[in-house]
Amino acid sequence: MYVFGLTEDRGETSGARFDRRSALTDFLASNNISAAQIRNDHDRRVADATRQAAEEEEATAIDREEPEYEPTPEPESPEDKTKKRKRQQAIEKIKKSKEFARRKARRIGEPDDDDDILADIMMNEKQRPNPGQLDNCEICGKRFTVTAYSKTGPSGGLLCADCSKKHVDGDKKGPVKKRSSGIGRRKNQSNLLDGMASHGTQSLLETCIKKVADNIDDVEEFGDLPPPVMHRLSQILSRKRAVTSRTLDLFLRPSHKEINIYDCAELDTDDYHKILASMPALTRLNLRFVTPMKDRVFQYMMDRDMNIQDLHLDSPNLVTDDCWRQVFTQLGPRLHSLKLWNLDSAFDDETMQIMCKSCTGLRRLKLKYLWKVGDKALESIATLKNLEHLSLHLDQETKPESLLQVITEVGPKLRTLSLEEFRLADDRLLQHIHKHCHQLSKLRFTKNDLCTDKELAALFREWSNPALRFVDFSGLRDVDMSNPAGPPEPVGLASDGFIALMEHSGAKIETLNIASCRHISHAAYQEVFSEDKQYPELKYLDIAFQEVVDDYLAQCIFRCCPALTRMVVFGCFKIRDLRVPKGVAVIGTMGAKLKVDGIAQKEIV
Repeated sequence: MYVFGLTEDRGETSGARFDRRSALTDFLASNNISAAQIRNDHDRRVADATRQAAEEEEATAIDREEPEYEPTPEPESPEDKTKKRKRQQAIEKIKKSKEFARRKARRIGEPDDDDDILADIMMNEKQRPNPGQLDNCEICGKRFTVTAYSKTGPSGGLLCADCSKKHVDGDKKGPVKKRSSGIGRRKNQSNLLDGMASHGTQSLLETCIKKVADNIDDVEEFGDLPPPVMHRLSQILSRKRAVTSRTLDLFLRPSHKEINIYDCAELDTDDYHKILASMPALTRLNLRFVTPMKDRVFQYMMDRDMNIQDLHLDSPNLVTDDCWRQVFTQLGPRLHSLKLWNLDSAFDDETMQIMCKSCTGLRRLKLKYLWKVGDKALESIATLKNLEHLSLHLDQETKPESLLQVITEVGPKLRTLSLEEFRLADDRLLQHIHKHCHQLSKLRFTKNDLCTDKELAALFREWSNPALRFVDFSGLRDVDMSNPAGPPEPVGLASDGFIALMEHSGAKIETLNIASCRHISHAAYQEVFSEDKQYPELKYLDIAFQEVVDDYLAQCIFRCCPALTRMVVFGCFKIRDLRVPKGVAVIGTMGAKLKVDGIAQKEIV
């Protein structure tokens, strides 16, 4: 084995020695190392050490022989005066610099005569050797190589590595307080906003699931995990955007009938084929952010004649209308639930008509952010007589009559109804809901400025529908910002409608969102949350941007809602000093003082 021309044989030839010298010489030359310079430096250091030892021995001998006397100071030479004058000029220049002013400001409380000391230190720092040069340690005198990390000694000189460690250890004031291993405040507030925070210690199952998610790259398979645990793992990994082609394989089980992936941004078309091929018994397909999905994925599904009953897809924008129509024609009769989000380039009214004609067994339908559907689509939805759950959020403005037809035809069987941003809907919609809907447990009607408080109150009075468990009336208010008090007849959810709502559903309501309903008065809140009222099931309350809510009303809410866990109060600027019961998360207080179990805290979300 040859290394720089050397051989393992001790009896090397002259040619090998010549190669060794040549290779070594080339290596030293390539690194700017001169053998002659190394030899001269060594000889010089040996001579200096010998001379210094001889001078010290001679001085010691003279001290022993001659008596002590005061030496006569020699007059300064012109050269010494010039050096002294230049040094003084340099010091004066340093005192006028910005760096000197900054360092002096950090030495507040020290006497003024320390200015000369500080300037002298800065002068010495400028005269320090550059990194890579040699210098003597100020403390031990050891010669060392200067680096960019060399520490400064007490007198302004540089220290070697050993003395630097001792000097730093001596300056330490004490061990740094370590941060607790608990969750950080910023992360905690993020979890609260997402509804993921839990009070107290997490369960062992949740802890294990999060530990697996944190080390997903080292996991080879999940084993016999039950579907609910795999669903939770999918949620956590999707939140971390960690679902890739490799991690997807962990969720593919031939015996499982459902798959839920909430972030498919890292997957491609082949991965969707792999899902369908690996899970032949699949009946529920729930995939979000499936932008790469194309027609051939659905063609493969139809060729395999898969028994898909619940189809939930978000952003399949590359799927054409022709493909959608074929899917609904062939697989539509089997569908029980269909949820589609964010379709802009496909899925028009004609496709909707074919869907409603073929999918006669649909019980749940959710359509959100579909650009190409409008009034004709609503007319088609009115033909679905078996619907029990309906959620609509269309981008096109539709006529009120089309929506009234839907409520008239499918309202009697509806259990949940969600209508978002139907801005042209008027009081007739509320009248039709009161007349035709008698089995609702969830009602969402948001962002409308035409329906009046009078009709909202009439909706709940003498309504044969049982108490609602979920109510979302956010954004039902007048939008004229020049008239904050609103018109003489209140528009949107105001005092009478709020009182009627709580009288009808207060005993069973669990989730209530009345954000931005700014016409509800302080007196109405006092009446709803008076001392003799109780709402035992209410867990989530959103009263954001209710300017009348203050500390007193907030305490009344806590008293009347013993099961409350989250209260959102963005824009409630009158909440300033609030005592929060244990187990309640108050979200949105800007600079307010919150007291939890007697401990004052500041919570800024």
